Amino acid sequence: MSENDAAEAVRQWRAAAPGAVLLDGFHALKHALRFNAEVSGAITSDTAALLELAGDLAPDVTGRIAELVTEVPLETLRELVPRLHPTRVAALAVRPGRRANTETLAALPRRSPIVVLDNPRNLGNVGAVVRLAAGFGATGVITTGDIDPWHPNAVRAGAGLHYATAVERLPSDGLPPGPLHVLDPEGDDIRSVPVPDGALLVFGSERHGVSPELRERADRLLSLPMRPQVSSYNLATSVAMALFHWGGPAAAPGP
Repeated sequence: MSENDAAEAVRQWRAAAPGAVLLDGFHALKHALRFNAEVSGAITSDTAALLELAGDLAPDVTGRIAELVTEVPLETLRELVPRLHPTRVAALAVRPGRRANTETLAALPRRSPIVVLDNPRNLGNVGAVVRLAAGFGATGVITTGDIDPWHPNAVRAGAGLHYATAVERLPSDGLPPGPLHVLDPEGDDIRSVPVPDGALLVFGSERHGVSPELRERADRLLSLPMRPQVSSYNLATSVAMALFHWGGPAAAPGP
């Protein structure tokens, strides 16, 4: 790449950055491309190393990465992406429209549950939950409260799998239709309760649990098995246990 190419890539990056989703690292870029994200451009400090990595781990998208990427000096990359991923690549993508996500979440009948995170406080946990939801084939992930589930830290923790499922922030009184199955220590043991495909699985914040409003609206309170004197599980662990109990559709083989 010439210096002019690098300068133009930096200019476009700075112009697009305010409204774009940051794909920070190779795996985020790989997953976004696999799930048809509209990626506007990628930058790296070592194109040869990036394409070698892609050839080893994701040959299905290597050609697309080669078309998108522009090499820039490492100092420039660190300036544009202060928390640089060890794979030294970052990209910008278009965020899915809120209307499309909301319609996907509201559509009935559903083939899989929706995960609802009620006022989560940790962006890393949000991203980890999105990754789980994508892997299990959940319909989507909804957050309530003031944290944006598309924050760069959440997208990084989700490894770009926000594009593999519907992810949206909604008010608690604007949730899609479906039975509310709220995870609560006083609920019935989840192992004794089949979780329907159309359920909204509601998990509380890491510190305060589910809000009284959503708890009162619950169609079912469910609890996870836990050894006495152990106070709680990590949020993502709780979601994984609940989705594993649901079961999920048969996974199709893929890359």
